[in-house]
Amino acid sequence: MIVHIVLFKLKEATAENVEKAKERLLSMEGKVEMLRHLEVGVDLIRSERSADVALYTKFDSLEDLQAYQVHPYHANEVAAYMRSVCSSVVAADYEI
Repeated sequence: MIVHIVLFKLKEATAENVEKAKERLLSMEGKVEMLRHLEVGVDLIRSERSADVALYTKFDSLEDLQAYQVHPYHANEVAAYMRSVCSSVVAADYEI
């Protein structure tokens, strides 16, 4: 199984913008068939080094993760939106 974690720092981290980002990420549930687990969290600490939103996903294989990256809903709806509202995005991918 492959874990894909993404941390998002929003350009404007208002409560409304954070909630919109969370909702957009969660909207992949049921639309991106290779997702085996989807979890989105909002930072509680709010320190200077904190990300605002975290995405935690799992895939059956590296091939499924690669297919997810180019999946039309993920690429055109979710990733495009997140790029437009974020000042930085970092990711980590590992096998469990």
